[in-house]
Amino acid sequence: MSIPLKPTEPRRLYQQVADQIRGLIHGGQFQPGTRLPAERDLAQQLGVSRPSLREALIALEIDGSVEIRSGSGVYVCAPVERAAGTTHAMGESPSELMQARSAIEGTVAALACARITPEGLASLQASIQGMRADIALGRDPLEQDRQFHLAIASLSGNSVLMRIVRELFDERHSPISAQLRIRFDSREGWHTALLEHEAIYAALECADPLLAQAAMRMHLDASKRRWLGE
Repeated sequence: MSIPLKPTEPRRLYQQVADQIRGLIHGGQFQPGTRLPAERDLAQQLGVSRPSLREALIALEIDGSVEIRSGSGVYVCAPVERAAGTTHAMGESPSELMQARSAIEGTVAALACARITPEGLASLQASIQGMRADIALGRDPLEQDRQFHLAIASLSGNSVLMRIVRELFDERHSPISAQLRIRFDSREGWHTALLEHEAIYAALECADPLLAQAAMRMHLDASKRRWLGE
């Protein structure tokens, strides 16, 4: 009697890139304690984009293969024990995640314009005010950010889109996304995000679907750049 095989989850690009780097480490090209080549040079050597390389390095840092020292570079940890191990999945690729959010939430913002209400605007304004207060107090306004995006999804009137927006946003708590947030979140970045939220709110208040879609996509594309330290 044959046993049905479980479907194999496709390996994300950052896992493949991390495996390449680990292979170079164990092959002796990068010795423990030494610094890896500059990001631009290493990306060119591996034939990958810098965002994909950055995600791979974060994954390697999480599993203890490298240490990222701000302002100094990336160093190989010693001893390196996993001879030919593969990188475990640590969540969705942050760059792909933000690309998906931009595509989906841009459409959601446009749909919300047809169903905007004074109550809906008040809910968005409350999230903006809460975000402003958190930033002023030096707190991470991630929950207020989440409420803002979920409120817009709710205004779309589509429960499937609401679920997708929620699931994509909450992927920020995955190990690789959380580590990026620790490294690159800043008060200045959050202040800029607040201004972008205000632009989205203004477009929704005008019930202008094209403007709302453009403002949302601009915000999420800018968030991607901030999040990945570009």
